[in-house]
Amino acid sequence: MGEPFYRDTWAEVNLSAIEHNIRTIKGNLHQDREVVAVVKANGYGHGAIPVAKTALEAGASTLAVATFDEALELREAQITVPIFVLGWVAAKFAPIAVEKDITLTCFQKEWVEEVATLDLQTPVKVQLKWDTGMGRIGLRSKEELTEVVHALNKTACIQLIGVFTHFATADEVDIQFYQQQYARFKEMKQTFDTLWNKKPVAFHVGNSAASLRFPEKMFDYVRIGIATYGIYPSDVVQKETTPHLLPALSLHSRLVHVKQVDEGSFIGYGNTYEASQGEWIGTIPIGYGDGWPRKLQGMEVLVEGHRMPIVGRISMDQTTISLDKKYPVGTKVTLIGKQKSDEILAKEVADYLDTIPYEVTCMLTQRIPRVYIKNK
Repeated sequence: MGEPFYRDTWAEVNLSAIEHNIRTIKGNLHQDREVVAVVKANGYGHGAIPVAKTALEAGASTLAVATFDEALELREAQITVPIFVLGWVAAKFAPIAVEKDITLTCFQKEWVEEVATLDLQTPVKVQLKWDTGMGRIGLRSKEELTEVVHALNKTACIQLIGVFTHFATADEVDIQFYQQQYARFKEMKQTFDTLWNKKPVAFHVGNSAASLRFPEKMFDYVRIGIATYGIYPSDVVQKETTPHLLPALSLHSRLVHVKQVDEGSFIGYGNTYEASQGEWIGTIPIGYGDGWPRKLQGMEVLVEGHRMPIVGRISMDQTTISLDKKYPVGTKVTLIGKQKSDEILAKEVADYLDTIPYEVTCMLTQRIPRVYIKNK
């Protein structure tokens, strides 16, 4: 599956793993809970459209993205289910949102008032964002909430269909702040319920971490982001939850050159690696231009199931590795994924970079072809 490509570097995305993850998470929830599959940032680097279609087949009912452009891309792919933009979208684009049936996020009284001036024939669907402690966007106080709800009650141009918040620490050992945010959401909900005089709306608080750790505390929807892709939000989430997730993405390349070098030979920019006598060096066509950063110098890759270190600075387009023997040109090299009895997870790469797996998969650029497979 996928378009033809002409490089010896590619990422494989196992759609069967995506399907398994959605079904497993949905099965762990109360049967009335709906699953929102989050496919922002090109499906966390996996490919938004193939992931979205697979997640829907597996039981997700709604898709969520971060930007209006991402939502429009899904509509252009003939995806007709509800699509929800989690980030801020300018009020002037409300008519396009109506035309394409895209739900926007709302949290500013001025935004509501601007939409009300557009004289929309069909109301734009919105969800209200409450900032219970994340500190990015959303209504923070009861006073702000009261103003916005009053404004929404007065306009026929906006149809409020949902209310949500986002947790900052649901994936951490200490859940005190998570509990504070949860309590804050319930307090704001009490205020909202006394103010809202239109149709009932849906409520949702659950990201991947909260949905996996506290499934009994979820409201109407859960928003499954990183867990869709078989990556646990943190070690504590993995230890505390029973659903077994399958990683969907693996990253591969092939040896395009193999040479034996003399002792004292330098490899790569800056002469940062000096080879030992008779050392075998292999080159693979991937570099920081593909989202494989320079800081991964020293990280290991898999060749025929054995770990080999990256040596020398990673270039924009090429990476060199130290081999334990001569291998034929064309030998497969796995940077993320499984070979024989060993496996390098995105988390291992993230730990080496002192970051999180989300960033590892998201930073893989479009220059790397994605190959979609099933039942493998």
